[in-house]
Amino acid sequence: MIVYALVEESTADEALSTGKNVFDRLVGAEPDSCAVFDYYVTFDEEETTVAGKARWGDLPTAAPVTSDEGEELLERAWETTAETFQRNLDRVKTALEERSDDEIMRDEGLARHAFQQVGASRGPSICLYDQHATGIRHRGHLDRLLEETDEHERETCWIVPADVHF
Repeated sequence: MIVYALVEESTADEALSTGKNVFDRLVGAEPDSCAVFDYYVTFDEEETTVAGKARWGDLPTAAPVTSDEGEELLERAWETTAETFQRNLDRVKTALEERSDDEIMRDEGLARHAFQQVGASRGPSICLYDQHATGIRHRGHLDRLLEETDEHERETCWIVPADVHF
């Protein structure tokens, strides 16, 4: 899947570097970090034939969120977040309506898994992260991140995509 990091930096190279730090934390490569993905490939890597550009096509390595590319990536990230949440929430609602407590406890129909995904703050059900590797789980969080920066700082807000495996 593709995950995205929102970072504040002055240049695309700095944004990519900070984005890689976020992704390093998500794969457990940073001290005191917990792996929620196996590995990642950013879109500047040319050597791989099974991930990144080879799998998803030519995405920017980093784009200002105010650019057309950045707006498109941010919209894609948010749509994926909302759709994934709704799909898992629907599975939870169905489990509560159709399964007994014992069946849920036994994880029939992967009910407990759906509960876990709805409550997750990192991992496969979250595709958008801030520069501290904190999952952006709801629109208010995203809006606050974007609004906290004044017009000048918005120019230094970048979105960095990566292909992750879990």
